[in-house]
Amino acid sequence: MNAPIDLTGVCLETDRLVLRTWQPGDLEDLYEYAQVDGVGQMAGWKPHTSIEESRAILSRFIESRDTFALELKETGKVVGSLGIEPLSIPLPPAYDDMAGRELGYVLGKAQWGRGLMTEAVGRAIAFCFEEAGCRLLLCGHFVENPRSRRVIEKSGFRYLRTGSVTLSDGVPHEGLFYLLEREDWLRLPPAHP
Repeated sequence: MNAPIDLTGVCLETDRLVLRTWQPGDLEDLYEYAQVDGVGQMAGWKPHTSIEESRAILSRFIESRDTFALELKETGKVVGSLGIEPLSIPLPPAYDDMAGRELGYVLGKAQWGRGLMTEAVGRAIAFCFEEAGCRLLLCGHFVENPRSRRVIEKSGFRYLRTGSVTLSDGVPHEGLFYLLEREDWLRLPPAHP
């Protein structure tokens, strides 16, 4: 069951990032990282080919109110996104009464390898469990994306299952899905985002 999420007015911080709602003025930053080859493919979408394509995605982010812009504190530039999205796969019956969401994220290629996404995911998890009423979170990655797997594992998720996901390109992709329950998260050592 999906937990209700509305990020309107929510602003979270880590040491290096501000997680905030998207604004119309973020269009150039979104297009800058979304047009780079290799970025979108890791999240299941093709590089943006025009600023109009980015404008449509930005409008969806703003309207859905479930996706954060990831802003670098040092520059004020948006370098990625982190969605707290509806669950994309059915969960086993044991979870039927547990409200949850699914985390999905992307980071501009210039920022890879700096630990920024682990920082952002850790803060989003705390928000979901402490403020948004989630009892579980789902997260997944494509087989060909080991960077995402490392973020997921560092964040305390445990493997749930492998499955096929068909995206907008109509092609099935093999994905691995992981689950984190609030009670398990509470037992993890404190993170230092």
